[in-house]
Amino acid sequence: MRTTVGIIGAGPAGLLLARLLHNEGIDSVVLESRDRAYVEHRQRAGILEQGTVDVLRAAGAGERMDREGLRHDGIELRFDRRRHRVDFPALTGGRSVMVYAQTEVCKDLIALQLKEGGPLLFEAEALSVEGAGGDAPRVRFRHEGREEVLECSYVVGCDGFWGVARKAIPAELTRVFERTYPFGWLGILADVPPSHDELVYARHDRGFALLSMRSPVVSRLYLQVPEGTDAEEWADEEIWDELERRFETGDGWRLERGPITQKSVTPMRSHVHEPMRYGRLFLAGDAAHIVPPTGAKGLNLAVGDVVTFARALAYEQETGSAERLDAYSETCLRRVWQAERFSYEMTTLLHRPADATPFEDRIQLARLARIAGARAAEQDLAEGYTGFPLE
Repeated sequence: MRTTVGIIGAGPAGLLLARLLHNEGIDSVVLESRDRAYVEHRQRAGILEQGTVDVLRAAGAGERMDREGLRHDGIELRFDRRRHRVDFPALTGGRSVMVYAQTEVCKDLIALQLKEGGPLLFEAEALSVEGAGGDAPRVRFRHEGREEVLECSYVVGCDGFWGVARKAIPAELTRVFERTYPFGWLGILADVPPSHDELVYARHDRGFALLSMRSPVVSRLYLQVPEGTDAEEWADEEIWDELERRFETGDGWRLERGPITQKSVTPMRSHVHEPMRYGRLFLAGDAAHIVPPTGAKGLNLAVGDVVTFARALAYEQETGSAERLDAYSETCLRRVWQAERFSYEMTTLLHRPADATPFEDRIQLARLARIAGARAAEQDLAEGYTGFPLE
């Protein structure tokens, strides 16, 4: 089997890349180790930046998103029983975000790929990337019980942190930057309408909490918990009680409760792999970088990576110049590090470490008061949250 671009991974990054390449008349093959049902139902991110929304619309994948997604023009910060709303359009020249789950993005892109695009192979496990440093890289994979080879002009690894793509880059050429956090997020899905019409980020002496949603009738909520916590250690009523404590305000606001349908714990870490390119192998999304979820940047960074690659390859096809492909890693990393910075700052702003001192508590509250009281600080948060520009 041969193609121009071999794409490993059918998450939102790999699927969107296939769509972008299709629209440029460039052929690709997508290999996904899981089955279609798994890809379409795994719960991940739910906040799309303005740039991501614009890209999906331009790619022809925005119709259902615009019909069913929830546009949000701000977030609410809670601290010291106070409430402060950050107005995105007023601070960013009209930008906003969209609440539309990654599962729904994948469903839309899969449907388009199967209808109009190139091959999308589910249950096709990539085993290795060979010859990445040369002119003819290959992906060795297993599909329907047989080992096969996909010959490519380029390979893009959208296969996550544990995938094979990154392993094809020689260790002596790489640098890894990372930080792990001593806490995680206990996340729940609940069959109850959201208790607020926008996301609520709460800093509390007992720890961080986030009120989010998946739809007008399904709530998504999170609690800061110690690293290594087992979600099953928390009874449902205990979760609701703790959420209520951390979201408490001085104006009588109430948290609505409902049946919890899913709960899990997400670890928190920051990770960047440099470079994001080796020869004709390009890394995108979690294969190259991970951010703590506080800043809602993971999916959006992956979109930025594949847009950068698709534009660079289209430029090479049109002009014969590989200048933009050669600059792929540097171009992506400028945006990646800004997102890492923003996510780190949001995480340290809102989460309370178990060993926090009274001085550190006061610094957190002072930072939040600064955002609530100074337009420049508030604008910096709004610009970061709605997304850094695609170059």
